[in-house]
Amino acid sequence: MTQSMTAFARHSIDLPSVTLTWEVKSVNSRYLEMFFRLPDAYQGIEASLRGTLKKKLARGKVEVTLRYQRQPGQDQQINTDVLGQLNSQINQVLASNDQLTAPDALTVLRQPGVLSEAEVDMDEVLAGAQSAFEAAIDSLIEARGREGDAMAAAIIERLDGIAEHTDYVQKVLPEALGAWQQKLRDRITELADNVDEQRFAQEVAVQAQKMDVAEELDRLHAHINEARRILNSKKPVGRQLDFLMQEFNREANTLASKAIREDITKAAVELKVLIEQMREQIQNIE
Repeated sequence: MTQSMTAFARHSIDLPSVTLTWEVKSVNSRYLEMFFRLPDAYQGIEASLRGTLKKKLARGKVEVTLRYQRQPGQDQQINTDVLGQLNSQINQVLASNDQLTAPDALTVLRQPGVLSEAEVDMDEVLAGAQSAFEAAIDSLIEARGREGDAMAAAIIERLDGIAEHTDYVQKVLPEALGAWQQKLRDRITELADNVDEQRFAQEVAVQAQKMDVAEELDRLHAHINEARRILNSKKPVGRQLDFLMQEFNREANTLASKAIREDITKAAVELKVLIEQMREQIQNIE
């Protein structure tokens, strides 16, 4: 299962007293790193949230933010008992002095105790926050999966290109070795009147063995098959693919160093380009 480490998700839930909105952003990282920004009243559930993340994600730097907004009419409520007492006191003062005027409603509402915070069922709110958080993480995983599918397709395209260049080198290698041997024979003939055929054959065999890249080509094919197998795995594959890219690069470098013809050198360079493109993609895979 190819999952990208780069994604963003947002999920909101409307509760009777408050609307909660989770925002979750993840980027690539060697390990799972978690950072939470929670209002003070929600700090107590952070440990549980971390546990949820550890169960669902393996790698990535994850930033989690919770925002809340009180529902309309839930911010403050009028305390009718206090308001009644205050009105009674105002009427008494007005009755004792006819030169005074009654205060306006806004002034009355500003008096201590007239407005009070609405009671909130925090158990209900925290339970809702947990549920909404899990939904946000599920959305994040879906987004990571979609991005991962696109990355897997790009990697497979590069693997196809590597297979094509590897097949080409395998096809032309016998011809290239034969041409190199003949060129060496012609050169020696120019420099010497008599050629010791046995000695020549020995030297050619030694040099040909040094220049033979059949093993490297076989290993490249094996790496291609292994990369395809890993991409179909149900587990996080980023670390495995990253290690495999090192093996790909090693074989491509050896192929380039042993190249005995320009077209083989060109194929080796193309291999290194494709491997680097894969490596860049893999840096973002979980």
